[in-house]
Amino acid sequence: MTSGQWASIFNHDSTIASAVLDRLLHHAETIVIEGSSYRMKDQLDP
Repeated sequence: MTSGQWASIFNHDSTIASAVLDRLLHHAETIVIEGSSYRMKDQLDP
């Protein structure tokens, strides 16, 4: 999700979205996972 998409969750308030993300990610390690979702394997076209 982009920061703009997060803002839409919080009534289009980017300040609140930034504050929430800052607190969630302050001590977190982010891991980027690429590739198709295993959960969606049955819903994807071959």
